[in-house]
Amino acid sequence: MNPKTTGLVLIEFQNDFVTEGGTLHDAVADVMASTDMLNHAVAAAEAVRAAGGTVLYQPIAFAPGYNEITAHPYGILAGVVASSSFVKGGWGAEIAAPIAPKEGDIVLEGKRGLDSFASANIDFVLRSKGIETVVLAGFLTNCCVESTMRTAYEKGFEVITLTDAVAATSQEEHDNAIKYDYPMFSKPMTTAEFTEALAGAAVADTSRGY
Repeated sequence: MNPKTTGLVLIEFQNDFVTEGGTLHDAVADVMASTDMLNHAVAAAEAVRAAGGTVLYQPIAFAPGYNEITAHPYGILAGVVASSSFVKGGWGAEIAAPIAPKEGDIVLEGKRGLDSFASANIDFVLRSKGIETVVLAGFLTNCCVESTMRTAYEKGFEVITLTDAVAATSQEEHDNAIKYDYPMFSKPMTTAEFTEALAGAAVADTSRGY
């Protein structure tokens, strides 16, 4: 791992998921608590910044009325529309305060679906920044995180998933994705394992004069 070419992508750490009162918070609160995922994500971001890596935020947002997507959504997007979630300009679409971007961080744009690579500018930004290792955290374990993980793998990035910095709408879905799917398309790690490896890589770089 090279810290300078490592990017942590924080997927949908927005009030509608993260914060009490958010439209979808109650659906993910139990799994969030089971792994303390928010604090782990904050710790991962701090470690990446300290090592000289890049922290990127991948929010999702829709204009009022959801005209960017089909008038007859189904699956997860039907739930987003029905709950009036992630409306652009609203509190629910804002990145949650405990994990808000800091100077030098990048907020990606354009996400309207599940896979970050499908509708946002993530691929352009990652390649422009010379990112080779993509580290994923966020919501939902088995949905947007997994979809992004699969495409990043297919595109040739080294992919790391932080197993205690993701959350789903049920413990069963969360555990199943991590046990069966994540090892096929990524290198699953806890936040502690990742930050330890990152710190070691940073020390090695310093000793080589990089």
